[in-house]
Amino acid sequence: MDIAKNIICLWYDNDAEGAARFYAETFPNSSIGAIHRAPGDYPSGHEDDIITVEFKVLGVACLGLNGGPGFKHSEAFSFQVATEDQEETDRYWNAIVGNGGQESECGWCKDKWGISWQITPIALTQAYTSPDRAAAKRAFDAMMTMRKIDISAIEAAFRG
Repeated sequence: MDIAKNIICLWYDNDAEGAARFYAETFPNSSIGAIHRAPGDYPSGHEDDIITVEFKVLGVACLGLNGGPGFKHSEAFSFQVATEDQEETDRYWNAIVGNGGQESECGWCKDKWGISWQITPIALTQAYTSPDRAAAKRAFDAMMTMRKIDISAIEAAFRG
């Protein structure tokens, strides 16, 4: 068994496998690895329940832990996905929100397991980090009015 030195551990109530399957089906370079069952009863489960699921999201190693309802996710942790164009932005946003997730502001959404995602077009990042601070502010101000990012509106705001 090859154990990574650093891995993101995500706490799920009881559906780490479902989350991992969704991520593997939704994002490229994502997959499910080993699924481990509990060798004995534990506070929120029983012997032979799935306790951890190894998976990758866009190449990032993760471990889903079925830890029970004791802890909830917050926006303090999120996956930020850099998208190339509006089609890719729409595809990921719609997959997350359309699978029981919820919209938030400025390109943020949550999946049905409570994990936060930033679906961030590269064009947005380039616009608000531009050395042309007036153009960057226009793009930033446009983003602040959006839920899912509209690249053409960001580019129009940047141009003035």
